[in-house]
Amino acid sequence: MHPIYLDCNATTPLDPEVIDILVYYLTKEYGNEGSRTHEFGARAKQAVQKARDQIATVAAAKREEIIFTSGATESNNLAILGLREIGKIQNKQHIITSEIEHKAILEPCFALEKDGFEVTRLPVGSAGYVSPEELEAALRPDTLLVSIMQANNETGIRQPIGDIATVLCNHEAFFHTDAAQGFGKDIETLQNQRIDLISVSGHKLFAPKGVGALITRRRGYERIPIKGLVYGGGQERGLRPGTLPVALIVALGKASEIALRDNFKRQLQCKKIRASAMKSLAPLKPKLTGDQSQVMDHVLNCSFDGLDSEALMIALKDLIAISNGSACTSSSYTTSHVLKAMGMEDHEANACVRISWCHITPEVDWELIAARIRTIMK
Repeated sequence: MHPIYLDCNATTPLDPEVIDILVYYLTKEYGNEGSRTHEFGARAKQAVQKARDQIATVAAAKREEIIFTSGATESNNLAILGLREIGKIQNKQHIITSEIEHKAILEPCFALEKDGFEVTRLPVGSAGYVSPEELEAALRPDTLLVSIMQANNETGIRQPIGDIATVLCNHEAFFHTDAAQGFGKDIETLQNQRIDLISVSGHKLFAPKGVGALITRRRGYERIPIKGLVYGGGQERGLRPGTLPVALIVALGKASEIALRDNFKRQLQCKKIRASAMKSLAPLKPKLTGDQSQVMDHVLNCSFDGLDSEALMIALKDLIAISNGSACTSSSYTTSHVLKAMGMEDHEANACVRISWCHITPEVDWELIAARIRTIMK
């Protein structure tokens, strides 16, 4: 008997429909999208363009606003570092982000700091989300970029993206959101036309690893003035050169289409799983992390009195697969910067585990899990 996978915020299983189209384009339609002299290339190009449309539809964007990347990390780097040149030209070298961003945001911001930019990192408090009022107070005439994630990868807490967009209505700063955890799940939020840049990750949306997108929404007829970070054959308007991985792109397109089609059904299933988990775990009095009214339906970050996360994960490893932080940094685990930013002491943060599921998750025996936890509680 294998443990049930409950770490969907780290990566998701592939949707069966996505598997079908991925295999087809790996084995049957393997043409290069850049080959213009034969039908294999033409069909590959058509498939890529369809994928652009499928992804764009989720965010109420346009086909020409989709740039394919290897994932959200690359998209984040392109969105932030790609604005370096225009920031220097316009003498706008101030960036606003938050203390709970993924390392793929924090590290590029740090790189710009070393190049003379100034970065304001907004606090979040115990609720786990930034204050639009504090963001408004931090805005300056030289603010180039505001980058706030859609939903946190560790806590599942949504950030007030709509309110931030409203704050920015009368400011020229570019607005970027790392939507790795929310794209195709919290859909309406990303359709706000004030969001200029949206980072997308395939493997958080039941598509393969190694593919993602950066949505670069135009302002009227003006393109976002980002510059590419690598050089090559000029693909993706020169912003991300290199032969396009057609099979991966088509898979991401299909995953986006399905996410839009099945959004209500998926949310309903995730709510049911959450309700079952909370009913069984409630007698153990778990300490829930952050403002639960803002948590996405498929995420539970919590701790249990007298238990650290490592002991809990070991005790449950034959039943469920869970985590105690971001999978991207788990190889050298340190206390979560997200939970520390929420005001937790090290021992409190190190007690927290993240349990995350999806619509594909098989039935979980939460009563058995609760009974196991009860046996190891002090």
